Amino acid sequence: MMNLKILTDKVLQGGQIDKAEAMYLYEAPLTELCECADKIRRHFCSNQFDICTIINGKSGQCSENCRFCAQSAHNHASVAAYPLLSPNEIIEQARISHQQGVLRYSIVTSGKRLSDSEVDKMCETIQKIKKEVGISVCISFGLLNRQQFAKLKASGVTRVHNNIETSRRNFPNICTTHTFEDKLQTIREAQAAGLSVCSGGIMGLGETPEDRIDMAMTLQELGIKSVPVNMLNPIAGTPFESNKTLTKEDMCRIVAVYRFILPTASIRLAGGRGLLEDKGRSCFLSGANAAISGDMLTTEGITVKTDMELLKELGYEAKLCNE
Repeated sequence: MMNLKILTDKVLQGGQIDKAEAMYLYEAPLTELCECADKIRRHFCSNQFDICTIINGKSGQCSENCRFCAQSAHNHASVAAYPLLSPNEIIEQARISHQQGVLRYSIVTSGKRLSDSEVDKMCETIQKIKKEVGISVCISFGLLNRQQFAKLKASGVTRVHNNIETSRRNFPNICTTHTFEDKLQTIREAQAAGLSVCSGGIMGLGETPEDRIDMAMTLQELGIKSVPVNMLNPIAGTPFESNKTLTKEDMCRIVAVYRFILPTASIRLAGGRGLLEDKGRSCFLSGANAAISGDMLTTEGITVKTDMELLKELGYEAKLCNE
């Protein structure tokens, strides 16, 4: 027999939710579901909140055909295109984030993967960030191999970001220039190099509730402890420009069920949060306990100052989690 209390107690006692139980939870009354998810969050994560910022370190002209992305050369969105930013530009933004109280800084680049020479350049920049700023550095450089990840780890990188985006079933509807298995292999290569991994996906790509749950189950199997939950911001010039925007209630339900499936993870509101009327506040009371602050890659975000004020109001403490 399944009910919300039994499943909440199961997770609090260290049990794992299976797919059938997650599907049951997805249909549970929203208020009660969110309250139970927040209880699980407090039990496993206390009041810790992992806040990060990102920089678009290389933009546009991406060879991949991800249907949601403004940076894809296959799409027709209006977006700036430029090669790797200079070390000074990247370091300066790291310094600004650090001064604002942000503890993690992620460098994101467009393209299938960085070349070996580009990886070497980024290693030099990251070494300077670690020496001059001291902020924790995360990277999102595409489908790299173990040797490249090992080199980045030696330079000071602590975490790799690589979203799986959606479920295995739905992935071919999102992208065909690389595969779901390519994503998984990259994550395994980063883990084998001794790096923690941040991986999640985008909601609102035409997926079903079952797809959302399957994605979370894959992340559970991979042992992912930092899970970005993006909400599609439909961008003109992309194939998904007419997709319906999700609601606050949709996002609360998703993060609540993800908290049941991934009880110890940092569940991170990311892209699209600015479209929510409360900027994610209700999700932070429904199981989410992390966020990307500031601007996203090609869209505006929420200022660090606004987020820091919200964290204080909700009783959270900014802290590096799941290092």
